[in-house]
Amino acid sequence: MKITNDECCCSATRNSVGIVTGPLPFPHAELGTSTETVRAELQDRMVRIKGGIFIMGTNDLEGFSSDGEGPARTVEVDDFLISPHAVTNQDFAEFIQETGYVTEAEQFGWSYVFEWLASDKVRNEVQRVPYGVPWWLVVEGACWHSPEGRDSNIERRANHPVVHVSWNDALAYCAWSGTSLPTEAQWEYAARGGLVEKTYVWGNELLPGGEHQFNIWQGQFPHENKVEDGYAGTAPVDAYQPNGYGLYNMAGNVWEWCLDRFTHRYHEITDTRNPLFAGHSDKVSMRGGSYLCHHSYCNRYRVAARTGNTPDSSSGNCGFRVVAH
Repeated sequence: MKITNDECCCSATRNSVGIVTGPLPFPHAELGTSTETVRAELQDRMVRIKGGIFIMGTNDLEGFSSDGEGPARTVEVDDFLISPHAVTNQDFAEFIQETGYVTEAEQFGWSYVFEWLASDKVRNEVQRVPYGVPWWLVVEGACWHSPEGRDSNIERRANHPVVHVSWNDALAYCAWSGTSLPTEAQWEYAARGGLVEKTYVWGNELLPGGEHQFNIWQGQFPHENKVEDGYAGTAPVDAYQPNGYGLYNMAGNVWEWCLDRFTHRYHEITDTRNPLFAGHSDKVSMRGGSYLCHHSYCNRYRVAARTGNTPDSSSGNCGFRVVAH
């Protein structure tokens, strides 16, 4: 069984519980910038990707046509730097400490938590998301430093991806660090790691040699997770083997925000050189899937898969990585 983009098990929209926020412009946070030392250290850790031409998207029938995964086409991107893994809790904490930035989840006072990860007390007391996705809980106090609510913390998750960050929050981090979110084209080019038209980041076989390559759901979603890959929630950002470009977790673990606005017509209306959709849309793009993805439902851990969410939405399975030039 597949579900539609609007009912994606892997993401929940902030206005699903009645908080309506209109389309937002591309925000540019005025937070000042990090020190030259911090920026240099950040870029030193990044991977240089040599630009080139690749086949982006897919025509595979397994894809979600409603998401605009195709038609597959030839796209060219210029050279860029990309972080080898998602921004970590430790990275984000340094940004918060230096700027005093307050995330949107903290401003709203709540964020989305997957029911299995919340404590019994939280599960029994909180509101569930309507419209066919009851596994998402509206948890007061859930934010980047308290991922499952006020009774949780990140003390042992310094090297896990920061979550409960909105697209707007991610852009604020970028403004401080002198980086940017990757475009969808940059993200997919990097994720493919030099492979051509493969289903997954590492090839066409889901479990080559019976080895788990990424952090996704195993079992019957949402009732049973066998945790065969070792993680029920987020995994460390450098878990599993990197792809051909040395990049970790380009599939599974957490969704990653991209710079583009989301449109189902992406492959039909954007340029073939350094494409970026910045037109009107109430959603922005997300790539890579998360620890909640499963073939029977979301199946969006395929390298060409894409979805979108509102810029102010946040959840326990969405983070980001950055690029520079």
